[in-house]
Amino acid sequence: MSTAARNHVKAASDLVHRTIHACEIAKRAASSAAEGIATSSRPSLNQIREYEKELDDLDREIDAGVTSAITQVSGEDARELLACMKITIGVERIGDLLLSFANSATAVGHRIEPQDIRDLTQMASLLEKMLSDVAEAFSARDFRAAIKVLRADAEMDRLRNLIFLRHIENPENVPRQESLQIIFMTQALERAGDHAKNIAEELCYLVSGRTVRHVLMTYDKSFEQMLGEWLRQRDQKQ
Repeated sequence: MSTAARNHVKAASDLVHRTIHACEIAKRAASSAAEGIATSSRPSLNQIREYEKELDDLDREIDAGVTSAITQVSGEDARELLACMKITIGVERIGDLLLSFANSATAVGHRIEPQDIRDLTQMASLLEKMLSDVAEAFSARDFRAAIKVLRADAEMDRLRNLIFLRHIENPENVPRQESLQIIFMTQALERAGDHAKNIAEELCYLVSGRTVRHVLMTYDKSFEQMLGEWLRQRDQKQ
């Protein structure tokens, strides 16, 4: 391998590591969101702004790196670099949403009801776990970790629905505090979970060569069934 080729391979490898680092930064931001809402910690919420800035910088860095390197590597490596770009775009958007969450949480301060604190903390903690699994799925090419993210999105939706039921439908007509801000915070976390799910779908394709979303639209199969089929196909090829 020529020196130029080795340099291109190293550049691609560095971009993969930087992408995994971006996932870790987003995970830390979600952790700060969970801590900030659970303990009314303003420093934790303020820290999210620093994470969001770091994600912006990584997004620009990885975008430029992929643009420069993608024509100099093999087809397989190019596919991986495209995944780096898509993943980074996703986590950068998650950073934006978490910053929006932090701004709303700071605005309402201690005026959040305990039930909302509990559910929002659970949503933020679940997002943190989803981002941890995203990083694991990409770094280890772990299909199972990506499936965990896809399955977790249903729980995010369930928690969102509980909060919306209390603050929008409010069947018991109980006076609620800061409903508008609570809804904004809930939407931010739920949309962040959607981005994590989209990243997991991209990783399923990267690992297995199959588009999970397309498979779901075509066949009425659970994620566990698809995982089992993919593992059997992989074993047969080995």
